[in-house]
Order: sequence, then C-alpha cells, then structure tokens
Amino acid sequence: MSEQHLHSSHPAIAKRLKRAEGHLRSITAMIEGGRSCLDIAQQLHAVEKAIAQAKKTLIQDHIDHCLEQATDAKPRQRQSAVRAFKEITKYL
Repeated sequence: MSEQHLHSSHPAIAKRLKRAEGHLRSITAMIEGGRSCLDIAQQLHAVEKAIAQAKKTLIQDHIDHCLEQATDAKPRQRQSAVRAFKEITKYL
C-alpha cells in the first residue's frame, strides 16, 4: 500500500462511516425482521448517500492537499503530487 496520510477531515469522515456502519447493521435487522421493502430501500438509500458524501469529502480534501503540495514542491515532488492527484480522480 502507499504511505500513511492523515488530513484534518479524516476524523469526521471516520465518524460518518461508523454511523453508516451502525445504520447498515440496523438495516440488516430490518430485513431479518421482515420490514417492508420500501422502508428498507429508503434506509439503504440513506446509507448510500452517507457513504457517497464521505467519499466526496475524502477526495476533495486529498485533491486540495495534492494541489498545495504541488505548488510548494520541487519538480520531482511536484510530479509525485500530480500523480497522486491523477490516481484519485478515477474514483470521482
């Protein structure tokens, strides 16, 4: 894997994902409890939105970091930052 990165947004993203994880467990219980498909679909939609927002926040923060790094870096480090920027854009 790559080197460790910690951005200021990571704790909030982790908190959001833990909430989504708990929500997903409750959806599993809804399925096992025989709740209506409409109720389940609504809850799954909410989890999808929470995860999509976490991904969006993570990618935007990473892009900001890459751009800052590239503008302040030496040419070789700038190339590395641009490569990281290009890599993460495939997840947009």
